[in-house]
Amino acid sequence: MTIWHWVRHGPTHEKTFVGWRDVPADLSDTAQIDRLTQHLPAKAYLLSSDLGRAVTTADVLALPTRTRLAHEADLRELNFGRWDGMHASAISISDPDLSRAYWTTPGDVVAPDGESWNQAASRINAAVDRINARHPDTHIIAVAHFGTILTQIQRALGVDAHAAMAYKIDNLSTTEIHISDGSWSVLRINHTP
Repeated sequence: MTIWHWVRHGPTHEKTFVGWRDVPADLSDTAQIDRLTQHLPAKAYLLSSDLGRAVTTADVLALPTRTRLAHEADLRELNFGRWDGMHASAISISDPDLSRAYWTTPGDVVAPDGESWNQAASRINAAVDRINARHPDTHIIAVAHFGTILTQIQRALGVDAHAAMAYKIDNLSTTEIHISDGSWSVLRINHTP
């Protein structure tokens, strides 16, 4: 069995959309980070998306018994395109119909110069499949993003994108997904140790 421990990166304190834009994580809550470090398996592969907020969060979770893997660009957040860095209210004014459709009927709706939920899920699923093939029957700690984690919840639960987006994923929380003989199951979502 391969067990994925998905960790959402530390908070950014941004009040705007943050997708592929590289903003730093606030990792000052050392007590929370210590609890998270202790909660995660001591022996595991550790990887992150290539965005700084995920990389630095993974760095603080490193232990000598955790094997650090290369950063994985395909585990990035959803690509919000021109919306990245904009406040939701500004987006609803500039693109009212498109922005409403993007969140209420996610799937094939594409953010301007960005990607759709389905495009992101395809990119992320392919990366997870590659990593599963390289590291079967182990624990994998993956530091990633809200949307990235939700795509894997969608995959494991077999629900549509709208249902997956209903889940809350807090910063520095864990979501645990088990994969055994091609069968996916979710043990916990948004667990904060």
